[in-house]
Amino acid sequence: AIGLGIKAAHAGHRVLFATAVDWVARLQTAHQQGRLALELVKLRRYGLIVVDEVGYIPFEQDAANLFFQLVSSRYEHASLILTSNLAFARWGDVFGDQIVAAAMIDRIVHHADVLTLKGASYRLRNTGIESLPSVRAQNAAQ
Repeated sequence: AIGLGIKAAHAGHRVLFATAVDWVARLQTAHQQGRLALELVKLRRYGLIVVDEVGYIPFEQDAANLFFQLVSSRYEHASLILTSNLAFARWGDVFGDQIVAAAMIDRIVHHADVLTLKGASYRLRNTGIESLPSVRAQNAAQ
C-alpha cells in the first residue's frame, strides 16, 4: 500500500497515508469542532487515501460511523487503499455493527481490486520464527 501510494505521488497524484486509528482521530476532532462535512470535502480533493491497519483495534460505534463516512464520501469520487489482517467476514466484529460493516464493504469492493496476500510476514525473515500465533491458530482450525 505504501509503495502504491509512493508511485501515485510520483505520478503527480495527491496522496495521504495514515492508520485507521489516526483517520478516526482526525475525523473525531473535525466532528467535535463542527467541521466534519468540510473535512470530508477537503479529503476528497486527494486522489488517493491509504488507510493502514483496518481491524487491528476495534472501533466504538461513533468511531465506526465516522470511518463509514470517510469510506462513503470517497465512494465513486476518489481512490482508497485499505490494508487489513482480517477477512471481510470479521469486519462486523471490528466495527461493532454487522450492518455498518456490510455497507462499508459494499462500497469498498464495488469497482475494487481486492488482493489477498498469504505467506509469512516479511518482518519475520531472518528471525527463525516461521509463523505468527494467529496463523498457527488459523491453520489448526482448517
